[in-house]
Amino acid sequence: MRLKFILTYVVVFFSAAVGLGEAVAKTPVRKSTPTTRSTPPPKAQDVLAEVRLIDIYRLIGKGNTSAALAAADALVNDHPTFALAQLVRGDLLLARTRGVAKFGDIPAAQLAGSEATLDELRTESLVRLKALRERPPAGAIPSEFLQLSPRVKHAIAVDASHSRLYLFSNSAAGLTLVGDYYISVGKLGVNKVREGDLRTPLGVYFITSQLDPKSLKDFYGAGALPINYPNVLDLQRGKTGSGIWLHGTPPGQFSRPPKASDGCVVLANPDLQHIIRTVAIRTTPVVISKQLKWVAPALTQALRDQFQARLSAWVQTKSGGSLTSLTTFYAPNFSNNGKTLTDWLPTLQRELKQASGRSIEVKDVSLLHWLDAEETMVVTLAELIQGQRTGLTKRQYWSRRSGQWTIFYEGVI
Repeated sequence: MRLKFILTYVVVFFSAAVGLGEAVAKTPVRKSTPTTRSTPPPKAQDVLAEVRLIDIYRLIGKGNTSAALAAADALVNDHPTFALAQLVRGDLLLARTRGVAKFGDIPAAQLAGSEATLDELRTESLVRLKALRERPPAGAIPSEFLQLSPRVKHAIAVDASHSRLYLFSNSAAGLTLVGDYYISVGKLGVNKVREGDLRTPLGVYFITSQLDPKSLKDFYGAGALPINYPNVLDLQRGKTGSGIWLHGTPPGQFSRPPKASDGCVVLANPDLQHIIRTVAIRTTPVVISKQLKWVAPALTQALRDQFQARLSAWVQTKSGGSLTSLTTFYAPNFSNNGKTLTDWLPTLQRELKQASGRSIEVKDVSLLHWLDAEETMVVTLAELIQGQRTGLTKRQYWSRRSGQWTIFYEGVI
C-alpha cells in the first residue's frame, strides 16, 4: 500500500518534475524586508508555508512518508486553515491503513457535495508545482519593465497562467526577483472588459492606496492594495468596472483556488502582509499578464533606446516653444478626463509660456511597455524647467501606430 501511495503522488505530481528539489532550493526565500514601519515581521512558518508544502511532496516522492507526515503535521499545526496541506496530511494518514488510489482519496460517502472543492484543491496543487518547475530564467525580467526610475524601489508582475505574483526590488544594478507567491484571479479568468464579468484585468497598473483591514470585511483578510483599474488605456477601450485590489483571504481560508475571485488578485494573508510592508503606494507598478514573457535585461535595450529618442525629441520640441511643432507629438484621439486634443492645447500653451524660452528637462523616467493588439508605453517622468529645482510629475500614455509613437494621454500625478 505504501508503494502504491508513493507511485500515485509521483505520477500525479512528479512525472514532469525532474529537478524539483533543485527548483525548490532555488526558490527565493521571502525574507522580511527592512522597514521603518511598526508592523512586526512575519514568522518563518508564515513566509515558508508553500515551500514547506512542496517539500512534503518531495519527501513523498522519495518514499519517506514518515518524514512527510511529520512535516504535514507541523504545517497544519501552524496553518490549520491551509486546506491543501490538510488534504495531503489526510492522504498520508489514510495510507497507513489502506491504499491511496489518487490525490485526495476521500471515500465517496464522505465526499458527497464536496467534489468541486476537491477538484479545486487538486488544481491548486498542480499550479503550485508548475510554478516551481517552470522557474524564470536566472536574471530575467518581464519584458514590460523597460526602465524604472531610481525612485521606484519595487515592482510587481502577475502571471495568471502560473497563478503567480512576482516581487522585484529595483536598484542601480537593475531589477532583482526577491520573492514570488501563489495567487488567485477571477472566476472566469483574465482580460476584464466590463463590470461584474468575474475577470481580472490585464495591463499596466499602479498601487493607489492601502486599505486598513480594520476598515474592511473579514473576507479581505489582512488588508488590500487597490490598483488603478480602469487605467487610461482601459477607458479608451470602453472597459468598465472598478474595485480591483490585491487582497488577502478570510480568516478560515489560507488560500483560494486559482480562479476564485470576482476580479481581484488574492494572496494568502502572510504573503500579502509581506508585500504591504515592502512596496510604496502610488509609485509601485503592477503588471498583470496572461503569461509573462521573461527576457534578459539587455534585450530591452533596442526598444528602450528607440523610444527614448522619441521622448528626447518631444523634450527638445517643447524646449523650442512652438505649439504647432509640439502638437505633432499628440495623437488625434488624445484624451484627458474628457478633454480632447483641442481642449488640451491651452494647457500646452500655458506650459510653454511658463518656460519662457528656457529649456525643458526630464528625469526619474520610468518606461513600462504593454503589447497586445496594440503597442503602448506608459511613461512616468519629472518635468522641470531650466533653473528650477522642482517640477511636475507627469504620466503619459504613448501608442505606436504606423511605426510612430504619439501621446494619447498626459496628466499630472
